[in-house]
Amino acid sequence: MSSMIAQTAVVDPRAKLGNNVRIGHFCVIGPDVTIGDDTIIDSHCVISGNTRIGEENHFFSGCVIGTHPQDTGYRETPTCVEIGDGNTFREHCTVNRATEKEDGITRVGDNNYLMTNVHVAHDCKLGDRIVIANNGMLGGHVHVFNDVTIAGGVGVNHFASIGQMSFVSAMSRVLHDVPPFMIVDGQPAKPRAVNSVGLKRHDYPAEDIEVLSRIYRMMYRSRIGVEATRKQIMESGPIRPVMKQFFDFIDIAGTGKHGRGRQQRKKAA
Repeated sequence: MSSMIAQTAVVDPRAKLGNNVRIGHFCVIGPDVTIGDDTIIDSHCVISGNTRIGEENHFFSGCVIGTHPQDTGYRETPTCVEIGDGNTFREHCTVNRATEKEDGITRVGDNNYLMTNVHVAHDCKLGDRIVIANNGMLGGHVHVFNDVTIAGGVGVNHFASIGQMSFVSAMSRVLHDVPPFMIVDGQPAKPRAVNSVGLKRHDYPAEDIEVLSRIYRMMYRSRIGVEATRKQIMESGPIRPVMKQFFDFIDIAGTGKHGRGRQQRKKAA
């Protein structure tokens, strides 16, 4: 099935469009853009640069994808944006192409839902099944792991990482890496509880929720420290995968400056 392009849209003839792509009025699609099958692009969207988009994505009106990074050191290098399958970008989302300071790719995975006015800065890496509510702002080089929920108005500092299955409460200021499986809140954001609702929805067993709750109480309530918590938890019962995920993440976060495990990359940048 051929693509359907509105008469007022401007699509460069060198752009590569899959089957059944729908492009609305007043859109501009650049020459180095690839768009996969069954993708819908509503009116007034701009997709430029070296941008590769998978199948069954939906870009609502006013989205701007693949434009220059907001980095004063950028010098027109051929960096890119890669977007997977099944994503939704609501009105006025922006995704900037990468700089040359990492691998040259800003990446969004599969089945993510980005609400109105979400900004994904240069060199960000988003996993799968992530929800970011209205006015979420991701600084450069941010990594967001699978199944994360970020509520409205959250600002994430550059080079921060947000661990799997975490929940960032509305209006939080994320200055440090967010541990997996936790709910964080505040300015700056700090762990407040285990994301038990999210874990249950994703069919994690009760044993995982219980051990994560014990870790939370020991580290963030009793404040006995990472090593003491690790020792007690590891010695008290079977080692579950969520335990290793949590402590591995904390170990990496502890290697970086300002509680961001990837912050050392800034020096190379």
